[in-house]
Amino acid sequence: MKKVLSFVAIAAMVSLAACGNDEAEKKRIADSTAAANAADSTAKANDAKRIADSTTAANVADSTAKAAEAQRIADSTAAANEKKGGSKPKPKAPVVNPEKPKVGATRGGN
Repeated sequence: MKKVLSFVAIAAMVSLAACGNDEAEKKRIADSTAAANAADSTAKANDAKRIADSTTAANVADSTAKAAEAQRIADSTAAANEKKGGSKPKPKAPVVNPEKPKVGATRGGN
């Protein structure tokens, strides 16, 4: 009889424990979900900020490189323009005598 009574007592405790407080469980799940959503939105915001910062840094580097290239070209052009002034003048073409035609002229020496 002792065994039967102890089995009944254990079954009663298990059945009472199974009918636990549903409101507390629902509240715990809702709180857990809200915390997870808050952490997820914070992570998304941090990720978006990281991407924006990275893009900004890349744009600044690109702008700096373009400005340096433009300055290099301007300096090169200025240096080339300075060198042009010191060159020698081109020799003039020889003047052709218009009185003597080149075609049909007699050869000398015979």
